[in-house]
Amino acid sequence: MRIAIVHYWLTGMRGGEKVLEQLCAMYPDADIFTHVYDARAVSDRIASHKVTTSFIGKLPWASKLYRQYLPLMPLALEQLDLRGYDLILSSEAGPAKGIIPPPDAVSICYCHSPMRYIWNMAHDYRESAGFINKLLMPPLSHYIRSWDVTSSNRVDHFVANSKTVARRIEAYYRREATVIYPPVDTESFECAPRDEVGDFYLMVGQLVPYKRPDLAVEAFNRSGRRLVIIGGGEMLAKLKAMAEPNITFLGSQPFEQLRYHYARCKALIFPGEEDFGIVPVEAMASGRPVIAFNRGGATETVVDGVTGIFFEVQTVEALLDACDRLERTSWDSRALMARARLFDTAQFSAKLRTFIDGAIAAPRGDRSPFPRRAAGPDGVLATSDGAPDDTAAHTPTLYSVRRDGHDRIRPPRYQDRKRKSF
Repeated sequence: MRIAIVHYWLTGMRGGEKVLEQLCAMYPDADIFTHVYDARAVSDRIASHKVTTSFIGKLPWASKLYRQYLPLMPLALEQLDLRGYDLILSSEAGPAKGIIPPPDAVSICYCHSPMRYIWNMAHDYRESAGFINKLLMPPLSHYIRSWDVTSSNRVDHFVANSKTVARRIEAYYRREATVIYPPVDTESFECAPRDEVGDFYLMVGQLVPYKRPDLAVEAFNRSGRRLVIIGGGEMLAKLKAMAEPNITFLGSQPFEQLRYHYARCKALIFPGEEDFGIVPVEAMASGRPVIAFNRGGATETVVDGVTGIFFEVQTVEALLDACDRLERTSWDSRALMARARLFDTAQFSAKLRTFIDGAIAAPRGDRSPFPRRAAGPDGVLATSDGAPDDTAAHTPTLYSVRRDGHDRIRPPRYQDRKRKSF
């Protein structure tokens, strides 16, 4: 069986590339297709595969300005020749699923999120854009949205990295998705002895607006508590200018330093709303609790009062109140690490392989290869403590959102559904 993996761009090792890396481990003979490829910026495992770029990769300064070529990416994807492939796995956060698959191939999209900059965060991106981009973004976004919905009909099965993303897939594409959480290499992290835990809080990630590092800096400026920030990005200079001496910026760090700080921080600060959020799971794998905004993927990984503290509004007062509550709570590192292991790489590989094998074995045209299963009150298979059900490794389930806003699991009936034409 010939397998093609389509990824939006390969310019670094972020969350999407960690998933791609695991796909490469599962299918070592697969070929990779992408828009832009920098072999120096990806892991050896990814670089060991044959990588083909679209014509975007041949355009001037594509390795740095690839986002400027976004309006051309729909055309570029459709020019990729995937004849002869039996299985197409697309890894989508930027344009990837819109390839034209061979008629007999099975097309599965692992969706990190429908493109944020044209969907749920379109207005946020426009507000932070320059004058010219503010003028160009509305018509270009309208064009890409139309293509994005149309191209979703080329996908046989959607897999979402969280319930949050499954809701977006249903809202934007009118499609249902199976939730399989992304892989976290929990065994790579350590739990420090209690006497080595420091008095500092930790924030990890790209310093971009939607992750709200500004909120963390403002809160810790006011409280005087120590905050260590690991990561770089467009907001770094601005944040340094506004930070008091109790806040330390370490920039990008190698994994060993990241692991060291995870294990010895008082707690992780996670003030943004993310699709899934691997960082909280990494902190829990290190035996440390998480202070998180109660939206998005963090609500699916962090258990309030057991592995962390939630705050309800993105304000300085709410974040500082969460810090106060965390410091009054006792934390069990064993419970934290056990929670993290539910999202381990082995869980991801087992569930995704079972899903893919079922999709391949299903009769052509049947987009619902798995039967209905019983679900908890929130519509998601779960154990009594709210953790994802380990038995889902054997029978993946379909997660969807009803029109009244209530969650449930249901088998899709694509053959009965009339799709919109675009």
